Formats: sequence, structure tokens, C-alpha cells
Amino acid sequence: MVDTSVILSGIKMDNPVIPASGTFGFGYEFANIYDINCLGTFSFKGTTRDERFGNPTPRIAECPEGMLNSVGLQNPGVQRVISEELPKLKECFHKKVMANVSGFSVEDYAYTCEKLDGESQIGWFEVNISCPNVHGGGLAFGTSAKNAAEVTKAVKKVTTKPVFIKLSPNVTDIVEIAKACESEGAGGVSLINTLLGMRIDLKTKKPILANKMGGFSGPAIKPVALRMVYQVYDAVKIPIIGMGGISTAEDVIEMMLAGATAVQVGAQNLVDPFACKNIIDNLPKVMEKYKINSLTEIIGGAHNG
Repeated sequence: MVDTSVILSGIKMDNPVIPASGTFGFGYEFANIYDINCLGTFSFKGTTRDERFGNPTPRIAECPEGMLNSVGLQNPGVQRVISEELPKLKECFHKKVMANVSGFSVEDYAYTCEKLDGESQIGWFEVNISCPNVHGGGLAFGTSAKNAAEVTKAVKKVTTKPVFIKLSPNVTDIVEIAKACESEGAGGVSLINTLLGMRIDLKTKKPILANKMGGFSGPAIKPVALRMVYQVYDAVKIPIIGMGGISTAEDVIEMMLAGATAVQVGAQNLVDPFACKNIIDNLPKVMEKYKINSLTEIIGGAHNG
């Protein structure tokens, strides 16, 4: 009998599979089609201090081996998440959930995290300093080690739960930024967020996305994500949540060998709403195929020898 469980910042998860923020709503939508308690956990819809409508449409563009999105952090704001979304989630999900938080200033991040910190169902924070789809925040923090450290320090002052900082691949040296977050008390790092990309409509000769550029995700970015997880694992002592192009149980194992303790599935949820369930169902068979008895034992295994 193989062991699919992992421990993420002191919290045991039945498996390392986590639907990524922005691809799983607040969970109860997916609970209508399968029992989401099979998940390790999930990262809920990116939440900001105030309600956001998001970017103008069109927000989505298809690409070979992936997709572009520029949703722009549409969400009801932290107060309504607490009063409306979390009570509905509690009815269908009986594990700790990951709270994804975004902001446009250091004060925004701290305010939203402080408000959510008292919610018992939240087990971890995932602080998104790397969204490429908003102006005046997000990516501006994620591309500077100094700014990333400042956000980490501010959030840590007002929270009692593990804080994972979600990092951008749109940088020269992701290792430097991960180390800066670790130095200010981050409990872990999540990587990678989407790559910045665009598409142009040949008929109109204009960008397809109203925002012109957006976040590129899907299978095509997996080699980049693996490389960055591998590099960061060598540089920090805190756990890593790996993501980027994950669509199979084999992808999960590959990401864990690179150094991830847990793995997020993003774009694939939009292609197949059963993606995470299927990955979890297939994990034991794939582990047996590759003679893996425990997932915990393979974390960072590609660094040995």
C-alpha cells in the first residue's frame, strides 16, 4: 500500500494535489460534480481588500499547449469572502483550505491577511505577489527581492498561520526573491505563476486580449516551472508548492522530484473539471509503476547523486 500523504507546514494532507487559485473558485462549484474532500486542499479564488470586477473582456485566449488569461483578480472582496463564501465552502469541504490573497500595496496585503487570519478553516496563506494581469500591484512586488521581502514581513506581523509567497517567473533571478521571502519569515514559496504572453488576431490585426497581455499557463510552461522549482529547492530550507503545466500524476511526481512538497493544478481544471480527481485516483498506480512507496521520500529526489 503506497502512502500519498505529505505534510505541508505542519498540516498533514492526504495527497499533494491542490487546485490552483483562480481555477477552482471557492470550491463549492466543483462540489456539485464530485466530492472535493478527496483533494489535499485547494487555493481559493484570489481575494483582495475590496471587491473587484476585473479586467475588460475578452479575458481568455487559447494557445497551442496552453492558454492566456487576463481576468484581473475578479472577486467579491475580503468582507464578503468571510461572510458569504467561506460559510458555503464549510458545508462541502471539511479540510483546511488555502487562502490566496492579492493586493496593490503592502498595506492591502496586510489588511486582507489580518481579516482572514481568524477564520478557522484557513490553514495556510498564499500571498500572490506575481499576478501579471493587474496594474499598480501584483507583479511589481514579485519582480523585486526588496519589495517581496517587505510584503512578507508585513503579512507575517499580522498572521498566525503559515505564509507561502507566490512568485513570478517573469524575473531574472527567482532564487534571489525566494531567499528574500525566506529571510523575512515566509513559511514557504509557491512557484511558478503564469508567464507573461500575448496573442494577436490576424483578422483584426490587434491583440486578442483587451488587456493586450496576460498570463500564459498550461503544459507548455512545465519545463520552466520544473527548472525554477529545482533551483529554489537548492537555495532555501522552506517548503515549495510547485505548479505550472501539471496535468497528470506523472507530472506531480516529476515536480516533487524537482523539490516540491505539494503541487498545484491550474489550467488543466479549465480543460477538464475532473482533472484533480483523476490525478489523485491515478497517483497510487503511478507510484507503484515507479516503485515509490511514499511521496514524502521523493521530495527533492532529483538532487541526489
